[in-house]
Amino acid sequence: MHLYGQTADMDPIVQAARRHGLAVIEDACQAHGAEYEGRRAGSLGDLGCFSFYPGKNLGAYGEGGAVVTSNAEFASKIRMLRDWGQKTKYHHVLKGFNCRLDGIQGAILGVKLKYLEQWTESRRSHAALYGRLLAGAVVTPEARADSRHVYHVYAIRSRDRAKLQSELTSQGIQSGIHYPIPVHLMEAYRDLGYSEGSFPEAEKAAREVLSLPMYPELRDEQIRRVALAVAAAQEPTIRVTEQEVLACL
Repeated sequence: MHLYGQTADMDPIVQAARRHGLAVIEDACQAHGAEYEGRRAGSLGDLGCFSFYPGKNLGAYGEGGAVVTSNAEFASKIRMLRDWGQKTKYHHVLKGFNCRLDGIQGAILGVKLKYLEQWTESRRSHAALYGRLLAGAVVTPEARADSRHVYHVYAIRSRDRAKLQSELTSQGIQSGIHYPIPVHLMEAYRDLGYSEGSFPEAEKAAREVLSLPMYPELRDEQIRRVALAVAAAQEPTIRVTEQEVLACL
């Protein structure tokens, strides 16, 4: 999974898959336009999955998604699976699903696709400003040198997330907690036999991550307001003053 808009470190994953004869499926639903060593997300494995949910970097006006591949066999199977497993009309060779993209959603996406690169660069610019303003106040996301991060989400980490989120809310600043429960602690996966402490890093991240406002139309003054509110909610020793914030603009 290319989480939050940054690709996974794909070379070791692909190499391991090849040794064991496995296909690599990329979850690129948060990574439209992201890159790994100069290659676009979705082209790094055998298949790439994209979501067009309205909140994604490239979103339709309703539900939608796509699978991309350069493998003709995989492409044929995906086309059948999305249409009730039909090879030709009324000839069902697989147990499939009804996952055909509406024509109106495709038309909307066709228009919005022209602006994706512009929106991506806006997100990257916003993230850079956030990074400068929040340095020393909280743990900010870092883009690896081998990747192009597209910042579907700008997730920071705070030791006292509840206090921080409460302070932001009191100032009319929305924030979000993505993935508050690690998979191994969800009721649906109890049968795997894991418990609290099994994956301490995942559990720590689930307690600390908080997503700040991030979308192409954000203005610098709005980012500055968010940064000041975040910094003011931290311990006095790491607060950032308004003058320091202004110096970064």
